[in-house]
Amino acid sequence: MGMARNRAWRVSEHSTSMSKENLMFLITGATGNVGREVVEQLLAQGRPVRAVTRDASRAAGLAGAEVVAGNPAEPDTLAEALAGVRALFLNVAALGGGSATGLLRLARERGVERVVLLSSSSVEDTGEHGDNLIARIHRDVEQQIRDSGLGWTFVRPGEFATNTSFQLAPQIRASDVVRAPYGLAGMAPIHQRDIAGVATLALLDERHAGQSHLLTGPESLTLVDKVRIIGEAIGRPLRFEELSHEEGERAMLATGLPAPVVTTLLGYLAGAVGHPAPISPVVEQLLGRPGLTYASWVAENTEVFRA
Repeated sequence: MGMARNRAWRVSEHSTSMSKENLMFLITGATGNVGREVVEQLLAQGRPVRAVTRDASRAAGLAGAEVVAGNPAEPDTLAEALAGVRALFLNVAALGGGSATGLLRLARERGVERVVLLSSSSVEDTGEHGDNLIARIHRDVEQQIRDSGLGWTFVRPGEFATNTSFQLAPQIRASDVVRAPYGLAGMAPIHQRDIAGVATLALLDERHAGQSHLLTGPESLTLVDKVRIIGEAIGRPLRFEELSHEEGERAMLATGLPAPVVTTLLGYLAGAVGHPAPISPVVEQLLGRPGLTYASWVAENTEVFRA
């Protein structure tokens, strides 16, 4: 398992081999949930950051970063932005399902030494649902990075707490009832700040090179638990109603999710019913504190549940 490959040490911001003030960090997906946090954490440590986004108008709040309009799926748009960059944070989602090979080749030509990849815990799943679209996409990009000749670190989180914003929040804004399948599936949602914290350490410290960090939140929760926590936070009597597999499939497809993704997600949920999610110790080991709870994410984001 990925947990066994992680080293139980924490990196000081003043003791890393890559802490020279003039080293540039290029962050793709810089206006996304994790990318924005990585930018902010690097800036808080006084590091120079080049923040890549397809839409520069969404870069509000990234004061202090050099904002660059570009598309990682079209490497030529980042040719100039890669100049002087030592380490690259790559979000698989920023590739739009495409290959990273062209970007990695260009990065190496421009002198980039290492890549920190926002991957997925799905790559470590060897169970019944291990061969799925999500896992294949992330495995492919990981292999492209291994083959690139660049140093690498893979950050492999499980379920994001931020998924609540589109999975549950629309129903809660509309009523006090949340309807979904597999309400007793155990998951361990992780706060995006913890994912970014580990990614930032990997960018700053070469000792993370060749490491794969499997990340989870600090506790196993079911969907029923999540609805209860949200209700307590916003002061409303929310309740959960179970949907059948078929009803859940139709509801998920209606949101625009591709059918292969829906099949994968439902498979994971079905297999997790009645089983507490395994908890990785890596966030606490590397950040020197317990992982942030799902309740803390909800408390910070109560506005997403209000009409």
